[in-house]
Amino acid sequence: MKILVLCESIDVNDSSATKGRVALINNLKQCGFKLKVYHYTRKNIFIEGVECIAIKEQKVNIFYLLSKLQVSIRRTFKINISTFFEKQFGFSFSFFNDVNSIKKALDKEVDFNPDWILTLSKAASFRSHKALLKLPKWHSKWLAYVHDPYPMHFYPRPYNWVAPGYYQQQEFFRAVSKKAAHSVFPSKLLKEWMGSYYSDFLERSIVIPHQISDNLEINKETPDYFKENKFTILYAGSLMKPRNPSGLVEGFQKFLENNKGAKIHAQLLILGKKEYFGNYLNVKKMELPQLYLSSGYVPFNEVQYIQNNTSVNVILEAKSEISPFLPGKFPHCVKANKPILYLGPKQSETLRLLGGNHPFSSEIDEVDKIASHIEVLYHHWKNKTEQQFLNRPDLEVYLSYENLKETIERLKEVSIKA
Repeated sequence: MKILVLCESIDVNDSSATKGRVALINNLKQCGFKLKVYHYTRKNIFIEGVECIAIKEQKVNIFYLLSKLQVSIRRTFKINISTFFEKQFGFSFSFFNDVNSIKKALDKEVDFNPDWILTLSKAASFRSHKALLKLPKWHSKWLAYVHDPYPMHFYPRPYNWVAPGYYQQQEFFRAVSKKAAHSVFPSKLLKEWMGSYYSDFLERSIVIPHQISDNLEINKETPDYFKENKFTILYAGSLMKPRNPSGLVEGFQKFLENNKGAKIHAQLLILGKKEYFGNYLNVKKMELPQLYLSSGYVPFNEVQYIQNNTSVNVILEAKSEISPFLPGKFPHCVKANKPILYLGPKQSETLRLLGGNHPFSSEIDEVDKIASHIEVLYHHWKNKTEQQFLNRPDLEVYLSYENLKETIERLKEVSIKA
């Protein structure tokens, strides 16, 4: 089976989203499918064993010139005129130029003749999807991957972002839901969530979770700040405004107060950007020498090393009624086979997969409960019990390339019968 992949980036260090997309590409390769990857990374990056084509940005057109003019005005006069134009057209000038650059590259593809064309994006950008909408010849083979709610006003509370061009973005995604042969979601709850806004997503979509991949490079050296002989709780990831870490930090602090002997054995590592909570965390750092804060972004392979060797991995989500996302770190945590401390709403994709009876879960602000969970985890670690491991082979299978292969082949069988 041939699959043409169209994605915005294959640089695993630019975002957690790209890490997930590259893991998916690697596992598609491991399935034995023949791949051809067009990417808009604008760097000479390759995935081993996969034909990768870097898409060039088009620089001789009105959108490119307007985007550069807009940047110059912002830098010179400190005026951002992009909001006005996005309200009118739904997207920025650079977005339109990127879409046209991607479309032009695909227009030149004549030899590969794929069975499917898979569009992958990242963050709040769906440039590859917009480009494919302009190419009706591909629609009957189009697998549109939707990694997050879109537009951003479809995020569940407490997320409350509304983009300037929200209506045009909403209609753009309505077209994606109707034109794609199938849509792909990493989460069952996300499929249902987006299906509540666009019914076509419910009718012709599949779930392909974030993948466990064995092809990702991992550090072989221990970072100085990580003490492997200690009971280590790790949270790795950007702390967006709704992801408040105070419950975790204060739960850890309470655990130390209740277990004096643990003070020399325990450490809490918070790795990643934390601009919204920097002041709070820096104050807490003065109180807690057991708390380590990275100065900002930590390279992916370094985080992977610590995830695999920590005592506990933390998944932290927003205080909400529902979290339909499958966190990008979820497969890494499952593969690490260390206990997962889940802090988030009861109705979530993470808890759906871990199971409603997962012993180490709470809301993000339940300090006493978090402290109690940490205490139990500490005693499992100290006494070297079987509970110091996650032991979920069922999840490893669910997140594996074997399950991915079955899903894609089953989709092809349905397509042939249709």
